[in-house]
Amino acid sequence: MTSLTRRAAAAGVTLAAAAAVVTYATPAQAQTDDAATTATVTVQAAITITVDPTFTLAGVPGDAATTSVSFTVTSNDPLGYTVTVQPVTTDLVPADPTNPDTIPFSDILVEDDTATLVPLDPANPVTVHTQATASAPGGDTITHDYELTVPFVTPDDYTGEITYVATVNT
Repeated sequence: MTSLTRRAAAAGVTLAAAAAVVTYATPAQAQTDDAATTATVTVQAAITITVDPTFTLAGVPGDAATTSVSFTVTSNDPLGYTVTVQPVTTDLVPADPTNPDTIPFSDILVEDDTATLVPLDPANPVTVHTQATASAPGGDTITHDYELTVPFVTPDDYTGEITYVATVNT
């Protein structure tokens, strides 16, 4: 025993040598789990129509005035679509407010979906196109004709609105 150890023993103190042991833990393994989700995309039926904004039938009284009008329909409905036309009012009215003349819309003939010229009817729409399939992705462009035997009225520009309606088939 060394003198330091004897003194410590006499004092009742015990000295112990400690050795430190260093160990390295292995890294924890990552936990995994699998789960899935279902993506749902709901595509609804859609339809749009664009039409030439104006057309003109011109001539002298008695002339047969004709013109063509184009419209484009885009529809993804597999049952297809139908396009109708209908005047908003019964008559075309003159630009000159002092002109008392009008032209009945029914004097204008429109090419229907059977390629027959029929009178425009303010009370009933005329079907101008129908098909049993969806349009091409960029739309279907259809052209149809209008015809008018120019009536004997005061020279003027007579105007009126025709509504084009595209409807998906059911």
